Amino acid sequence: MKHIVLPFIFAILLLCACHSKTASPESTPITAEMAYEGVNNYCHSAYDWSMAEDNPSIMSVTMGEETETEYQVIFRSYTGSFVHFYVDKASGNTRMVEVVPMMNIEEETGTINLFDHL
Repeated sequence: MKHIVLPFIFAILLLCACHSKTASPESTPITAEMAYEGVNNYCHSAYDWSMAEDNPSIMSVTMGEETETEYQVIFRSYTGSFVHFYVDKASGNTRMVEVVPMMNIEEETGTINLFDHL
């Protein structure tokens, strides 16, 4: 009986140990590359890029400033407006701030979770 029970207990302990070491997306620290990729994917799905087919330089996604806690990724629209994405390095939560320089407008427009777009 011991020969059956001991391997069974060992297998359960091994599975529990492996499960606890598996990182969930929320516990994965965000890299600059991940921030760019997630925001770029979001922008290509949320905004109409057809205006940039003939002239790709009128729309872009670029990296902005970095702080200890967040990355800034900037989307430039063909209209001349910008959306600044502030990606929290720890959680992936991303707040969006739309800026229209010609009209001196700046407003928060929403949030996304970066992991939904990676």
